Amino acid sequence: MKTNLADFIKDTPEGQEANAILRACVHCGFCTATCPTYQLLGDELDGPRGRIYLMKEVLEGGEVSENTQLHLDRCLTCRSCESTCPSGVQYGRLVDIGRHVVEQRVPRPASERLKRAVLRKVIPNPLLFNPLLKLGQLARPLLPAALRRKVPNPSRAGTWPAARHARRMLVLRGCVQPGIAPDINPALARVLDRIGISLIASQQAGCCGAVSYHLNAQAEGLDYMRRNIDAWWPLVEQGAEAIVMTASGCGALVKEYGHLLAHDVQYAHKARRISELCKDATEILSAERAALAARLDARQASLAKVAFHSPCTLQHGQQIRGVAESLLTAAGYRLTSVPDAHLCCGSAGTYSILQPQLSKQLLANKVDALQSGQPEVIATANIGCLAHIQSGAPVPVRHWVELLDEALVM
Repeated sequence: MKTNLADFIKDTPEGQEANAILRACVHCGFCTATCPTYQLLGDELDGPRGRIYLMKEVLEGGEVSENTQLHLDRCLTCRSCESTCPSGVQYGRLVDIGRHVVEQRVPRPASERLKRAVLRKVIPNPLLFNPLLKLGQLARPLLPAALRRKVPNPSRAGTWPAARHARRMLVLRGCVQPGIAPDINPALARVLDRIGISLIASQQAGCCGAVSYHLNAQAEGLDYMRRNIDAWWPLVEQGAEAIVMTASGCGALVKEYGHLLAHDVQYAHKARRISELCKDATEILSAERAALAARLDARQASLAKVAFHSPCTLQHGQQIRGVAESLLTAAGYRLTSVPDAHLCCGSAGTYSILQPQLSKQLLANKVDALQSGQPEVIATANIGCLAHIQSGAPVPVRHWVELLDEALVM
């Protein structure tokens, strides 16, 4: 694709990156076939190719309108198009750059600005999010059915083993995960403890920065990233082997810290190292298959029938496919076939709040696909997907690590 970026951006790091991404696109349209919003709306401008043309026009100094903003807002940033693209177009990075420029040039209504500000304030902050969640859970029986489904039932965290092994890894506690599903990280800690690895969570590390960054408050998002790096760095220097992510959405972003902070003189080196150490739980446990196999129940009893939902941030963002599924199968679970497994469930961070109608359609389609094999439980690898699918599924939805924990011999 030929480009001629406008003076306001062409010599900036973002402009140079966007220019390289745009030039890689060959207009083939393969991405359109796998785009969830294009499938629902049938509009070229609600597919990756159309949005790329819109962003090209914006970056070349063309007219920017509310219509431009609408089509970019409707994008899930699921990055399914990246998995399809034969030219390796980094669409996810391009849409972050394009949205940021549009946000600066198209003022949103006050109500929309307030909504986004509240999301950025509440979701990354457990001191605000958790009390609101508990209040919703207390009031759950009194809520209308549609709202009641969105409030998860309370659950408790299990035992987190004390650090006692020479091998140590870090884990990100996350922002909403400890409130919604508090046993996910302890479950991983128990799994790793059984194979001789201690899992440690820094109390100072918090939100990965995704909420702010993807809501176009990119400077705020970068500040979250710096705080996490500061929290982890002493533990990295003490020999932590990896930074393990149980939320694939967080993992996809932490793996990009090195790129996003590449021009920060103070943090560039540390951010690059943090990204190198960042691993999804699937990657860590796949590397420890032999040790895990020794802990599996020798009875080889057939466990529950499971439908696995692979989050977009895992299969498209991190390009990890089939690993959690194979570990669950090895543990004795019976996995069902899931049609159109590449499609988004509609959670997509704050998308389910900002684009509720599209999100509901995607959720209904995803639940139908997951239920087609009549599973006893649905498993996934990201807290956003877990909470969203749970609001529409007739069977329990759990993190796959929790299922693996239950399959291992104590």
